[in-house]
Amino acid sequence: MAEKAQYEELVRQFSAFGAVKREMGRLLPSDCPSGSAAVLTLLGRHGDMRMSKLAELLAVDMSVTSRHVAHVAERGWIERSPDPADKRSRILRLTPEGQGRLDDIGERTSQMLAHRLSDWSDDEVGQLSLLMARLRASFDDCRGPAPRPPAPSGDEQSTRTPATTT
Repeated sequence: MAEKAQYEELVRQFSAFGAVKREMGRLLPSDCPSGSAAVLTLLGRHGDMRMSKLAELLAVDMSVTSRHVAHVAERGWIERSPDPADKRSRILRLTPEGQGRLDDIGERTSQMLAHRLSDWSDDEVGQLSLLMARLRASFDDCRGPAPRPPAPSGDEQSTRTPATTT
């Protein structure tokens, strides 16, 4: 198991990673905010699905998912059709226009990463991708509340670093 200092450094790196996410967000077309891009990405990756499945994959509640879906549907990037198994539900599907928008976002993002990581070796980029996938898998297994860490002893309490996010 890693030492406490390594986890504290990870917390600092996660907090600073906000700058990377913001730059990636600036690449998105003005009519496609990050929530809309996430909807397109998930439909592109997983195929047609119910809104409830999309909400689960986005890890947000149904009201937020509904707003994102309405935004992309208004632009013609997805279509909503009745679910044959349950007429009250809708199946979400990318349209050709939505696939085109998703392809454009993917191209913009790939170009930016290629530029920013131009001094990285192919092996380093591959390692980063594998480690990020492993990290995500570690968190995907924990859908419930995170377990509480043990209470620090008296002398550790003063050295704890709060976990901040950006």
